[in-house]
Amino acid sequence: MTESERFRQELTELGLCGGDVVMVHSSMKALGTKRTPEEIIEDIQAVLGEEGTLLMPALTYDNVTRENPVFDSEKTEPCIGLLPRVFMHMPNVLRSVNPTHSVCARGKLAHTLTVGHAMDDTAVGAHSPFMLLPKFGGKLLFIGEILDKCTFMHGVETFLKPPYIRSFDTVKYTVNGEERLFTENNTFGWGAEFQRIEWLLEYPDIRKGKLSEATVFLIDTRALLAAALLKMSAEPYAFVTDISMYI
Repeated sequence: MTESERFRQELTELGLCGGDVVMVHSSMKALGTKRTPEEIIEDIQAVLGEEGTLLMPALTYDNVTRENPVFDSEKTEPCIGLLPRVFMHMPNVLRSVNPTHSVCARGKLAHTLTVGHAMDDTAVGAHSPFMLLPKFGGKLLFIGEILDKCTFMHGVETFLKPPYIRSFDTVKYTVNGEERLFTENNTFGWGAEFQRIEWLLEYPDIRKGKLSEATVFLIDTRALLAAALLKMSAEPYAFVTDISMYI
């Protein structure tokens, strides 16, 4: 069995299927492989098949800032890792339009999942690919111990507006040549403990396994959305640390 065949088998055993819609958060280093990002991406896409859709966050919050408020969806490079940077430039990949939290997608539902993001004036709003995932039975695949990077959970925060999000700013960005106003909360990402979703969900809504040398998680976003809304509604500080800094 080749390394590619083993990789695809491990994805299938984890629960990834043909026709799935999956957003991948990744650490290439965690995989411990000398294979190229292109090979990894093509393996994932092969498991999804022609009816599936692959998405990757293409976040730019480090290089598109209030001091440098310019975003070009064709040129601005993601700041969050090798796999997203490579995926962005691959054939037939579409990118949603958001200055700090865009998403790249390829496959059957790529257009459907990315086209509406431009309507949001927040990073992870209702029209973002992140929050559209549950509507299409989407999954989250985390390659590496990086559940704390679950951007989807910021969408839950945006919807519920828990008490630790206390103030908002209006920021002007130039997006694909057009000046637009966006709303940002001043505590975005501070003290986040999103890795706690590992204990929030149970199998089969969360599946844990190995992919090459990496620990991986596959999560059903419908189940995560329902569980996170219930948990945070009852315990607003359930996914942040050091509550004293917010009170």
